Order: sequence, then C-alpha cells, then structure tokens
Amino acid sequence: MMMITFISYSQKKNGTVFIEHPAIDAVEAMTAAFVSGDSAKVASYLDDDFKSFNGVGTRVNDEGQNKAAFTRSVSGWNNALDYFSITRTKGAYPDAIEYKEDNQKNVVWVQTWEDLKGVHKKTGVKVNMPMHKLYVVNKDNKILTVINYNNESIFDEIGASYGNRTNGTIYNHHDNINTVRNAMYAFENLDIDKCLSYYSENASFRSINQEVGKWNTKAEVKPMWQKFLNDFEIVNIEMRGYPDYLEYEMSDGREVLSWWNYHLIRKSDKKRITVPMHFSNSFDKDGKIISEMAYYSDTLLNAK
Repeated sequence: MMMITFISYSQKKNGTVFIEHPAIDAVEAMTAAFVSGDSAKVASYLDDDFKSFNGVGTRVNDEGQNKAAFTRSVSGWNNALDYFSITRTKGAYPDAIEYKEDNQKNVVWVQTWEDLKGVHKKTGVKVNMPMHKLYVVNKDNKILTVINYNNESIFDEIGASYGNRTNGTIYNHHDNINTVRNAMYAFENLDIDKCLSYYSENASFRSINQEVGKWNTKAEVKPMWQKFLNDFEIVNIEMRGYPDYLEYEMSDGREVLSWWNYHLIRKSDKKRITVPMHFSNSFDKDGKIISEMAYYSDTLLNAK
C-alpha cells in the first residue's frame, strides 16, 4: 500500500502592482527635476512631512532628512558632479504597489532601480553605481518618504581623496629589482629556463597587445618566448633610467616597474629595430614574480 500526502499552500493577495501609475509619474518627474538642479520643482513633489532615509545606514533611531534638507541637497549634488545623471537601469522599470491593509489604503509604494552616474568635480572620482529606492506617495501624489539603497564605498573614496596620503614606499634599489634585472639579462642571453626560474610556478603573463582578460601560464609563455628568439636576434637589451620597486600599504602589494630598449635584428629581412618596452612585475612575499604585464608596440616589431 502506498500513501500519498498532498500539501496545499494557501495563497492570499495583498494588493495590486502597477507598471503605469500617477505615483510613478510623480517619482520620475521629481528625479528629473533633481538631476536638472531645479530645487523648487523638487520641493513641489514633496509632502511637507517628507523624510529621506538611508536604507543601508547604521545609525540607530535615524530620524531621516526632512524636506528642507533634501531640497538643499539638490544643488549639492549638481555642484559636486559633472555629467550628473540618474536613469532607469537597463531592462528595469518602476513598480507602483497599492497594498490592501487598512494602514496602507491612502498611500502607494513605488520601487525603482536606477543608475547614478557622474564625475566628482574636486577629486575626479567616477561615480557609476546602481541604486534601489522605495518611495511612499500619498493620495495627493506627494512623496512622503524615500528610502535609498546603494553602495556607499564610492563616497568613502571621494572623502579620502580630499587629502594627501601615502601608500607605501618606493625603492630604487631592492632585491626584487635585482630579480627583474637578472631575469631580463638571462633572456638577453637566450637562457629562457633561467629567466623563468625567477617566476613562481603559477605566474601569469600578458601583454598590452592581447585581448583584455587574456593571461598566459608559465607553460604557455615559454614557447611564445622561444618563437620571439627564433624570429629576432637580440643585439642588446638596454635598461632605460632605473626600475622602481613599489611596496604598497594597501593590499600588501609589491610591484617592480622597469623600462627597456630592445635592440633587435629581424631575422626574416635583417631589419634593425629598436622597441621600447615597459614591464610591470608583481611579486609574492618570497621574492618570486607572480605576474607580468608587458607594454610595447607590436606594430614596431612588424614594421616594414
């Protein structure tokens, strides 16, 4: 005998969701006035008891921003940002929700998904972030409440950019600089194995001429370097200036920046070529190179 139990779940409607509604029109008109810098027009869409709240804030018993303060912020945003815009997120649209509860009968909730963009005039920080907002609109189509949800880390960066701060130490002599030189001159002497010995086993390699995000492994780069040596005779690799070793405080980064002139003879036509090269090499704490970014002109290498 088999027993089958059916569990039914009751469903209950709690209101209606609208894709078009006068409350949506009021919210989007207020937003357009905000972006245009028209504080008087913004105020005309707000109820006298209006309050704005930070939905991701940590303040206990936050009383919100009142109508006067919110209206003053219109000029603040426009004065702070070049290219200021607030637009619907691609593929998204506002919803207006009329709830059935007795305490919600005189209001409509509007939820929006938007992108805020601009460039901070003082610091040059680029603002490009999604926002989610909840509005409460009364029966007179006046906005009573707005609750903002967004990533506030961009504002931390703007605040930090007002002052000067250091981010570590720059060395012109260091063991990691020595490593880069030894690797470079091993390559000049056609000793690829020794050159690669200065790199960690999981090191990654790319050049400015590759597609974005494309990296090569140590195993993949060896035949690429061998092909280079097959195609070109190295006359001399000349160091330009001196390398810099940057030991960052942020993220515990370690980077050697170096500049070189590759003096070459292309074997196919015996053409002499000089190619400026720039390398950015990241190091681990044990002094091994863990990544390399090469900047050079592929056009120069192939010029007729």
